[in-house]
Amino acid sequence: MTKRLVVIGAGTGGLMVSNHVARQLSKEIEHGEASVTLVGDRDEYLYQPGLLYVAFGLMRPRELIRKVQGLLVPGVHFIHERAERIDPEGRYVLTSGGRRLDYDYLVVATGSDLDLDEIPGLKEGAHWFYTLDGALRLQDALQDFRGGHLVMAMGLPHKCPVAPLEFAFMFDEWARERGIRDKTDIIYTFPINRAHSIENVGIWAAEEFQKREITLETFFNMESVDPVKQEIASLEGSILNYDLLVVIPPHKGDRVGMESGLTDGGTWLSTDRHTLQVGQYDNIFVVGDAANLPVSKAGSVAHFEADGLAENLVNLQTGGRAVHRYDGRAFCFIEAGLDKATYVTFDYINPPTLTPPTQGVHWFKQAYNRIHWMNLKAII
Repeated sequence: MTKRLVVIGAGTGGLMVSNHVARQLSKEIEHGEASVTLVGDRDEYLYQPGLLYVAFGLMRPRELIRKVQGLLVPGVHFIHERAERIDPEGRYVLTSGGRRLDYDYLVVATGSDLDLDEIPGLKEGAHWFYTLDGALRLQDALQDFRGGHLVMAMGLPHKCPVAPLEFAFMFDEWARERGIRDKTDIIYTFPINRAHSIENVGIWAAEEFQKREITLETFFNMESVDPVKQEIASLEGSILNYDLLVVIPPHKGDRVGMESGLTDGGTWLSTDRHTLQVGQYDNIFVVGDAANLPVSKAGSVAHFEADGLAENLVNLQTGGRAVHRYDGRAFCFIEAGLDKATYVTFDYINPPTLTPPTQGVHWFKQAYNRIHWMNLKAII
């Protein structure tokens, strides 16, 4: 009898799990004893960490995009349709194309989406680099910027939590290279009482802001944007004027989880922090941003989750047991300018550690941007 694995979402986590399992079960797939089906509503994969560089003209869009089909290993069947509903009791997925996909094991890797409608005026008055169109629009705005007030604001939750810091540090050096830094005020806002949710990252960032003359305004939760007056208001009552507003929009989970009754009451899937199982279902798992875990929504988290989960799925499909547990591990590069970077690493037990920025770490991040494609195919 064929053991059927269905993976929803063709992002980092979904691709890694699908490819890893298919590689390990190549013989079983060939003999009809196992199947791996990947369902995705996009037929192109976008390497999202590269969008920050697109905004500054340091990477081209074509460097970030690959066809999903070309990233799959033999044995993975790709269906370019949207997953519309999950029936956890009946063990099947319904797609936008009218397909019913029965499964023995299901992995939900639907990621997170920008919630641009949550903040009135955000779409009309702000720029962001979390989508390709947004990054290209911001690139145009930066090229036309001649000085003034640049405000960096963010909503919660959001993925890639260090990206706002990276933008601020890169913009500071970019403006200096262009000779407009002395004509520019950089105001960095954050919703809580420090510069970042990770305490030691926040302390380091605040010290860097002081050195670079970047103004830090804490307890600033976005409430609305007035694109005519060029003002952004906070729930706390602050109003900031801007010439260029760069935001990290709040994020939300995909609707399929919520509409299928698998979330925590909001849009994130109820996920066991170690097994990655959804709720009470021992055959449904989550990988990546869609989970409600107490860890960063970052590509490295999806990577570490996918490694162990894929091994467990191979074991389960071959009569074994799920023995691998996710330990909350995360690793995030932080660009500290245009030619230096640092990184932060932590897990459920060990607190975050931060190293001094170096050129070596910067180039290590640049190298990873290029070898990421092999990682997706479970080659490295």
